[in-house]
Amino acid sequence: MSFVQSVNVGQRGLILAKSGTTGINKVPTAAPVMVSAPGPKGSGAGGLAGDVICDVEHHGGEDQAVYSYAREDLDWWEAELGEPLRSGMFGENVTTAGLVVTDARIGETWRIGEQVVLRVTSPRIPCATFAVWMHRKGWLNAFTRRARPGAYLRVLVGGDIQVTDPVVVEFRPDHDVTVGMTFRALTLEPELLRGLLEASEYLDEEIVRRARSREPMVLFEDDDN
Repeated sequence: MSFVQSVNVGQRGLILAKSGTTGINKVPTAAPVMVSAPGPKGSGAGGLAGDVICDVEHHGGEDQAVYSYAREDLDWWEAELGEPLRSGMFGENVTTAGLVVTDARIGETWRIGEQVVLRVTSPRIPCATFAVWMHRKGWLNAFTRRARPGAYLRVLVGGDIQVTDPVVVEFRPDHDVTVGMTFRALTLEPELLRGLLEASEYLDEEIVRRARSREPMVLFEDDDN
């Protein structure tokens, strides 16, 4: 059975990165949290009530309303890094258990609890703020090589979510484009880019453009972090 292991909300905080401020520090909450469509990117609104988006140019909006990461992947990183990682540490709004988020298909829908329905839209691409937050030399490269990025989701039906809510995959599209494949295509394996077009009706326009032009994301070293 898959369920919500943690619901995490972040407030605005200072960080020694170019952005200056960040909402990446998501803190678990025991109370129910309202989930709703945040509107277009640039508004600064997130999908969870009380959650803060600081870098409005690159984060937030309908297709990045909710960020989910698997507790099992956090546990792997705990062993790899040799230190505890609380749920929400990677900036995720929803930490799942029993769900292989990397294998989720682009466009599949999850029902969380009785009310909320979310649609998988894209993988998370790590940014410089994430690297500074983790205080780890070479963090972006390590995270990218692991290729377990977590998933962004769009809100189809809003409502309250809370810890222990079941997560049920209600719909899986008839293609094989997963969160993991999309991430690898955009970063490590650009030869996979054309294959992303099988899921073009569910993907962000920018990802579709990159798939058509076979243009991967530009990776950069973060060894100073």
